[in-house]
Amino acid sequence: MKKIISVVLAAAAVLSFATGCSKIKDITKNSDVESLVSAGQDIYNELNIEIPTKDRSGNDIKVPEKVEKIVSMAPSTTQLLIDLGLADKIVGIDTNSASYADKLKSDVAQFDMMSPDNEAIAALDPDIVFTSGMSSVGGTSPFQSLIDSGICVADIPSPSSIEGICEDIEFTGACVGKGPEALALSKGLTVFMQGVEEAGKSIKEEDQKTVMVMMNVPSAEYPTIYTFGKGTYMNEMLEAVGAKNVFGDQEGWLAVSVEEAIAANPDIILMDCNWMPDAADQVKALEGWENVTAVKNGSVYAIDEDLCSRPNQHISEATLEWGKTIYADKFGNFTQSFDDIKDDILEKILG
Repeated sequence: MKKIISVVLAAAAVLSFATGCSKIKDITKNSDVESLVSAGQDIYNELNIEIPTKDRSGNDIKVPEKVEKIVSMAPSTTQLLIDLGLADKIVGIDTNSASYADKLKSDVAQFDMMSPDNEAIAALDPDIVFTSGMSSVGGTSPFQSLIDSGICVADIPSPSSIEGICEDIEFTGACVGKGPEALALSKGLTVFMQGVEEAGKSIKEEDQKTVMVMMNVPSAEYPTIYTFGKGTYMNEMLEAVGAKNVFGDQEGWLAVSVEEAIAANPDIILMDCNWMPDAADQVKALEGWENVTAVKNGSVYAIDEDLCSRPNQHISEATLEWGKTIYADKFGNFTQSFDDIKDDILEKILG
């Protein structure tokens, strides 16, 4: 019973922190032990975690009972595995995960996620290989020969929602013997995002900013702008902070024209492209954009692509970054990130 209550209080503490209010006091003051136990029972029951028999794409998989060697072919998965304390078990990564190389063994192998060297991956004798939807663009998995050889290849398609991200986190943890720890991260992210949403809901509709997130700067050679609409986890992030996506009436990941972007006339533009360090200044200088509200008011900002484009628990940090950028007055009291408090959540949930 004590563990069940501690789970509830841990969640309440995160929500209290996230919203800057005294919800934990309200919960402990207005609830008796029985209601606390009832509220925490679902989470407590989930600590009884089984090894998955299907991957996130629905394919049958056979995960070894003991995983000692891991190949991760997606940066979001690599980062999650490191956070779960498994850096020493990672023997191979995709080249996009190279930014985490300083946290891994010096001899970790690197592979192209689109054209992997399956023979070299097999030579590492991995217990499990995690892949992503990025590798299967076009509908064909480039890892089929590994699957045919009997190696466990667990595919995790690109998630379309924050709920999907949480499910991916739990799935990955269950595969590598870190189910409870992954569950703590997932539940912590869920509650943390609820706190962000509560703050976002306090913004009146007439005060809500319209936002366009750009993943590149258009040019004469490449005039297309990449962004997103509804049905994506990034759109949920914008909605959580109380902002309106100018392309929220469209579905999925989008490629829009310069004319469409100008006509959308966003209040704020967020540049999601670390590979172009001066992207915000480039947009401000674009010919024909001078009357766009965001450009006219100097409200074009660079955001951290690594945080928001890698769908795992760190989107909490990205959401707060977006909130502080769009509504500095509303989110200024969020002084810590989910990462700062996850150890406390783990301690309370895992005892």
